[in-house]
Amino acid sequence: MEKSNHAEVMVPVRRLVWAMAAAGAIATAGTVGVLHMSAAQAEANAGVAGNSAQALAQPNAQGPVSAGNAPAGAVVALPDFAQIAAQQGAAVVNISVVGSSKAAGRGVTPQMDPDDPMFQFFRRFQIPGMPGAQGGPEGREVPTRGQGSGFIVSSDGVILTNAHVVKGAQEVTVKLTDRREFHAKVLGSDAKTDVAVIKIEAHGLPVVALGSSATTRVGEWVLAIGSPYGFENSVSAGVVSAKGRALPDENFVPFLQTDVAVNPGNSGGPLFNARGEVVGINSQIYSQTGGYQGLSFAIPIELANKVRQQIEKTGHAQHARLGVNIQDVNQAFADSFKLAKPEGALVASVEDGSPAAQAGLRSGDVILKFNGQPIVSSSDLPALVGAAQAGDKVQLEVWRQGKSENLSAKLADASSKSAQVDDNDEASTPQGKLGLALRPLAPQEKRQSGIREGLVIENAGGAAAKAGVRAGDVLLAVNGTPVNSVEQVRAVVAGADKSIALLVQRGADRIFVPVRMG
Repeated sequence: MEKSNHAEVMVPVRRLVWAMAAAGAIATAGTVGVLHMSAAQAEANAGVAGNSAQALAQPNAQGPVSAGNAPAGAVVALPDFAQIAAQQGAAVVNISVVGSSKAAGRGVTPQMDPDDPMFQFFRRFQIPGMPGAQGGPEGREVPTRGQGSGFIVSSDGVILTNAHVVKGAQEVTVKLTDRREFHAKVLGSDAKTDVAVIKIEAHGLPVVALGSSATTRVGEWVLAIGSPYGFENSVSAGVVSAKGRALPDENFVPFLQTDVAVNPGNSGGPLFNARGEVVGINSQIYSQTGGYQGLSFAIPIELANKVRQQIEKTGHAQHARLGVNIQDVNQAFADSFKLAKPEGALVASVEDGSPAAQAGLRSGDVILKFNGQPIVSSSDLPALVGAAQAGDKVQLEVWRQGKSENLSAKLADASSKSAQVDDNDEASTPQGKLGLALRPLAPQEKRQSGIREGLVIENAGGAAAKAGVRAGDVLLAVNGTPVNSVEQVRAVVAGADKSIALLVQRGADRIFVPVRMG
């Protein structure tokens, strides 16, 4: 999943990409209108339309009647989108962001004014060789502007939006439907769930009602209100297409999938059900062009509200960690493990010293349930773990060697995943930083790769990245000295002069990479 602060992208039509929506919202309301009827009912049409106010005053507690469960010949009611928009629209806000970012050396952008609201939209993909495009020097700071949406959840000015809308923001401005503008403070944001909380200094503001995504059904009507491409308070409607969707690189969120038109500018806006309650935050779209193509995704409101409460209390969100690498169970695996059906999360490896290792999980186990919740797809597990709290004790049902077993695990804090060299703690010399995030090889990794000594490169930046070192390489030696700890790397690099030689294992190959430190 590709991310950006507030920018969208343009890509070749034949290339499927994940593009973040940039400012929208959804709203739905009461139940009025006719979906279909027989010719004999034509005379009743006027009566149905004329009694719309009465229908809204006495909404169906179960929501709108669908065509699938309606009695033969019955009138099927639709939500009153106009009333939802009128009642809820005032609590939806437009968010403008000013920030800066480093220009990519090989990126290209159509020639246009950086202050143009569409500049970031076209800049995001940075397609090499685009006709009429231009690139900037690598590392050059360029101004960025973006727009998004949000919604007021507290009358004293607390607003929910997407983390990617305000990422890197130096100035955030909130515009209300009455055209008043306020400078907003970012109380906190959580990149893992893409939820952010901002606040403006105001009182007596209209607020949205929060609903439940858990009780939302596939096929229900939903509505968005937001600012696609800067067009404020735009309304679009559709239905819930699926629930619990897992997206690439988005392990903590079981998304609601809809066919509501969501475009750049809609990100951070609310998704309303037919009763005018928020059930999600519009976050992403699946697109070939960077614009809406029928697939949009919203963060469940329960998860967003949980993150909001943590941020308001502590300034940040906390997520739990189990410590396993997993993959899907297909039919071939199910047959091999003698499972009744291809469900569960297959444990590929267990992190050394993790809660999973302490609980006794092993490579080859299939996790079937987490605290009683069935794991149908492997993507179900990260969302359930991420929704739990560090320190929680959880029960795991696993399938091992043809039978079911129960294990207990105490979850850890995801922020303490591994010892590594990060931006504030890097192996460095007076001449410059090496730029590697490192961790020891796990026992399972040693067995699988046959490598006994070395450090896994989790991230490469700075001088090492420029030299061609990649994330996933295994660092074996520095200047001929074998290394097996971060401290060893620091010691060898500290005595280096202008350059060092790194011996790395990449797949089946071992190669030396010279790195200039000056």
